[in-house]
Amino acid sequence: MPADDRQREYRWDMLIAAMLIAVGLAITALSLGQIMADDPQRIAQATPPTQSTPGSETKPSGPPPEPPTTGQRPSDVPPQPARPDPDAQKAGARPVLPPAPAEKTAPPIREK
Repeated sequence: MPADDRQREYRWDMLIAAMLIAVGLAITALSLGQIMADDPQRIAQATPPTQSTPGSETKPSGPPPEPPTTGQRPSDVPPQPARPDPDAQKAGARPVLPPAPAEKTAPPIREK
């Protein structure tokens, strides 16, 4: 009677699945009950409030804060080209970027 064995296994699997769901729901209900019973201020605060160090007025503070940035490029340092000019290449300067592969080199653009 293989059909009866399959049905018995199916019922056993369904019983285990139902028990696992019931245990999960019970744990969820217990956890939510504990969260609701605790102080809500403690849940919202991730770290304890900071306390001042005794004598902190006499101690030197940390390094001075850096000046705020203006968001513009510094004008005293000119940008360096990725490929040095031919004279510099003859003198031994190496290009910063490797040459582009042949398949990525486009033909020159024709002017209209």
